[in-house]
This record gives sequence, structure tokens and C-alpha cells, in this order.
Amino acid sequence: MTAADMIPDDAVWDGVSTLLDQYLRIQTDDQVFLLYTADAREPAAWVAAELAVRGIEPTPLGMSAVRDDTVESRLRAVLPDPASPHPRIVVLTMELNSMSHVLQLRRALAPYPEDSWATYRIINASAEFFRHSMGVTPALLSALNGALLTRMMPASHLRITSSSGTDLEVAVDSRRYRWLSNRGVWRPGAFLVLPPGEVSTYPADINGVLVADGAFNVTSYTGHDARLGGHPVTVDIEHGRVTGVACADPLVARLLERCLRVENADRIGELGFGTNVGTTGFIPLNSHINERHPGVHLGLGMHGQRLDVVDYWSDIHLDLITSDATIAVDGRTEIRSTDLRDFADERHPAPLTEGLHEEDIDGDCCGLITSEVARAKNEFLRLRGQRC
Repeated sequence: MTAADMIPDDAVWDGVSTLLDQYLRIQTDDQVFLLYTADAREPAAWVAAELAVRGIEPTPLGMSAVRDDTVESRLRAVLPDPASPHPRIVVLTMELNSMSHVLQLRRALAPYPEDSWATYRIINASAEFFRHSMGVTPALLSALNGALLTRMMPASHLRITSSSGTDLEVAVDSRRYRWLSNRGVWRPGAFLVLPPGEVSTYPADINGVLVADGAFNVTSYTGHDARLGGHPVTVDIEHGRVTGVACADPLVARLLERCLRVENADRIGELGFGTNVGTTGFIPLNSHINERHPGVHLGLGMHGQRLDVVDYWSDIHLDLITSDATIAVDGRTEIRSTDLRDFADERHPAPLTEGLHEEDIDGDCCGLITSEVARAKNEFLRLRGQRC
């Protein structure tokens, strides 16, 4: 963590307020439980301080990333008695590089009705998260996501270009492949993932070249600068498979080589469009913050579809992100990422819902936030089936 991260500026405090007011919709009688890893201690302290100013004293719980066998029992010990009346339970988890303890959190909350609790999960908790990702509201993202979905879901063909040289021909089949949307809106029973601002699907077919001049985001840990502006990654694609990849930066080239060694990592598992117009630049951190930047990104490796629809698995997901994008829909409508704010006044109270899923921890756009997600989901569903 840099010195700048430890001294929040006005933009950070504005982001903290937006998180509490617009996303968590905090009320004075809410009972807040703030779980954080060591690498997110400072951002968690900022949230706790803002809550205290509002007269709300959160219950803090430190936790280890990825593995912590005590999280469930410690959270259960401080949660209110499920048999007695209690205020709304708000669970906020904050981590920098991980998304941990899915099963343990679901177990701890299982005794409570789904409409009596809300869980929000922040990945990439940092000053950059508040500066870049919290500059927009769920209402704005609902308008932007709805505008893109209303145009692209009924389509059969997209042509995607970018100023860096991207030129992709994409076949779309929304009846077969679901779309995912993260607009920062909580729903009962879901774990809302933040940062928000994306729509994505699985391409029925994709051919051409991607020139990613924005950033990468990979599901394995790396301390390398994720920005690609000085050394774009070029990816050649034929029928949904990578046929060639190049990057002038030797460290990024080595990362790409190692990722592509993983089984099925050469498959294009995701076609994504960032919609967070508050994310105006790219940051060094390997992060979802960059993935939400307005532009297009292709996810190599794991997909976000049901396995009975797309029947392969990969232990890696690598997003390659452009700095901008222009989308021709069925040869007619053009969508420019630089003009996304023009859709701000559109209202889609009931956007196309068939084949559309809100993104949460059980339906992540990447299909893989951490290695524990699939195991946790399967165990949770198995245990729930045993109780039924």
C-alpha cells in the first residue's frame, strides 16, 4: 500500500459516501458487520469511520484471505439471534486480491430470511476502488447496462473495433448463452460483487484480432503492472480459439505464455463490455476496476455459463481489455464506448430478462474469482439438497 492510499483525499471520501448511500443504502438502524483482510485494513477503516460519523458502530471482523476456518463461527457469534426480531443485517467484506469464504458466509447467514440480510463483497479494496469505481450510481449503471442489453441481446452479429486496431466479428446467440449484468443493484439472497459496471456473454463464434491497449486482469496473483498502454497485447482468434498472441513487454509475454499453457485457456470464454464511466483510466493493480472501464474485453479460459451449456472447464481466466470500443449491431446501430453517457437518460425498468442474470458470487462474469468458488458453490448446493 502506498502512502497515497493511507491518506484518503476528497475523491476517496466521496466514494465511501456513495458506497454507503447508493449501494449499501445504509439506514441508521442497520446492524453492520465489516469483514476485512489485512491488505484491506486501511479501506475498511475509512468505511468504519464514515459509519461512526453517521452514528453507526460496525462490528469489525478481521479474516485471513482464501483460508480461514474460524470465519463462520466468529460471524455466527456476533450475529443477532435469528429467532428474535432484529434490524437488517448488512455484511460488507473487503479484500484487495481475493474473494474468500463464500461457503462460510452462506452458512452463517442460512438461518435468516433472505430479505433480512444483504451481503456486499468488495474486491480490489483500495483508494483506487473509491476514486474510480464509486463515481457512478446504480441508477446510472442500470440505464447504461439496460441500453446495451436492449440493443445487443436481440442481435445475431456484432462487429467490434477499437482505436488500437481491434477488429472482431462476433456471432451472438442470446437464447443459448446467458448474459450477465453487474449494475450494483442488490437482490435478496445474492452476494453483490463490487466494483460494478459490466455486461457480458459467451460468444457463439468469434473471429479476428483483439488489440488490448488498456489492461489485463487475471485470476492468479501477479504484482506486475497490469496496464498495457505502452505495450498492447495482440491476440489472433479463429472460431473462438486463440491462434496467436504477441506483446513487446517480456514480462507480460511470459505471463501470457504461462496462462495459455493451462488447459482450455486458448478458448474465448467471455465477451464483456465495461460500463463504469467513472473509471476514466487504468491502474497498475491487477483488478476488476480496470475490467469495468468502458471498452471491450475478452476473457480467455473459464466462462460464466452453465456447464451443461458450455461444457469445458479451465483453471484460469485472463481478461484483456481495450481502452475504447465501437460496436456495430447487425450492421446498423453503432455504440461507442466514449459516448456511453449519452444513454444516461434511458430508462429500462424491465429490460430483456430472458437469458439475463444479475452477476453475483454464484454467477460471476469470469466464472472464477478465486479457486474456491466452484468448490464452495458445489458444497453449498449439496448441503442445501440434503436439508430439503
